[in-house]
Amino acid sequence: MNAHDAVEVISTKRDGGALSRSQISWVVDAYTKGVVADEQMSALAMAILLNGMDGREIADWTEAMIASGERMDFSTLSRPTADKHSTGGVGDKITLPLAPLVAACGVAVPQLSGRGLGHTGGTLDKLESIPGWRATLSNEEMLAQLESVGAVICAAGDGLAPADRKLYALRDVTGTVEAIPLIASSIMSKKIAEGTGALVLDVKVGSGAFMKDVDRARELAEVMVALGSNAGVTTVALLTDMDVPLGLTAGNAIEVAESVEVLAGGGPPDVVELTLALAREMLAGAGVTDVDPADRLADGSAMDAWKAMIRAQGGDPDAPLPTARESHVVTADAGGVLTRLDALAVGIAAWRLGAGRERKEDPVQAGAGVVWHARPGDAVTAGQPLFTLLTDTPERFDRALAALDGGYRIDPPGTSYDARPLVIDRVGEVAPVQR
Repeated sequence: MNAHDAVEVISTKRDGGALSRSQISWVVDAYTKGVVADEQMSALAMAILLNGMDGREIADWTEAMIASGERMDFSTLSRPTADKHSTGGVGDKITLPLAPLVAACGVAVPQLSGRGLGHTGGTLDKLESIPGWRATLSNEEMLAQLESVGAVICAAGDGLAPADRKLYALRDVTGTVEAIPLIASSIMSKKIAEGTGALVLDVKVGSGAFMKDVDRARELAEVMVALGSNAGVTTVALLTDMDVPLGLTAGNAIEVAESVEVLAGGGPPDVVELTLALAREMLAGAGVTDVDPADRLADGSAMDAWKAMIRAQGGDPDAPLPTARESHVVTADAGGVLTRLDALAVGIAAWRLGAGRERKEDPVQAGAGVVWHARPGDAVTAGQPLFTLLTDTPERFDRALAALDGGYRIDPPGTSYDARPLVIDRVGEVAPVQR
């Protein structure tokens, strides 16, 4: 006879009660095994969304999700481990230069990444635009690559927090994605099960992010940092701006090209700034304080680590990247100062051009996306290119243009522009060495 039943657990949370550890471990396990039906878990997820969970409940829920699958173990590696997780944004290619950069500084980076859904891009989709590169590795291959190269970016195996994969899909179709206890436990169950020693969270805030306002983003960051710290993972979160898209590109192959520019010592200043900020946090969390990652960008060792990482997963880092067959240029209709570039508008345009997917099974176009030729604060002249839209299917241009309509603004010459800082806030204990 079962200790609990689904209706009892749902009713407890529906009425505003706290779920016991026993109730939580039972319901997560029973749902993973198919004993609790989707409609019952949907009702519970909605009750959690409406009534919340306290810190103890969230910790128990996260532990139950971890217990649904395997835990990875990196204790045999010859160097410490650190990982980064971003809550998703537009033009957010930071993982690509960050993983090899941190590896070049002596810390192993086991980066389990995902695919894009909707307007936020997926790291694996970007890397799959590199000829030959493969996302799926066995645990043994992953460990071997971490030892030899120091960095791996790959898909999470089926054995890692299977409860999360099932619940994630359910939240997506039941209007319960926004529940902070469920977001935090989803992210942290995978990251804790992954076995990394230090974790840096990049919590995006703004129009192109999942969290639109700073207070909600800070709440999520605090919950996740507490979960990580309580599980013995040195955890820090940065709240970073996503009102404006990162860099100058949103897509797949075009974001790889921009990442390679950063590794070559160039690239857009905001991408370099955020890559270095996160690298310093990862190194501090792993206890490495005698290396400045900026030096590793400058001396070419980060690029060497990138090439080794791509080759180790079957890719050719020197092969030409795919390009879209069709392009369309949007020009400025007046001169002045670009004062607004809305990340959500750009992300939706890139998605509609074929860079993203509407359903998990949809294919993506490697060459599709949006390039913008000015950033907020830049002076523009009438007729100069503002955006280049890229796709293999030109019938997509109209809907992409509709997404950009109203997504940017040009004010009269001389208008001042006050940018929000890229790093808005920081949550956590270990502070990196300031240089």
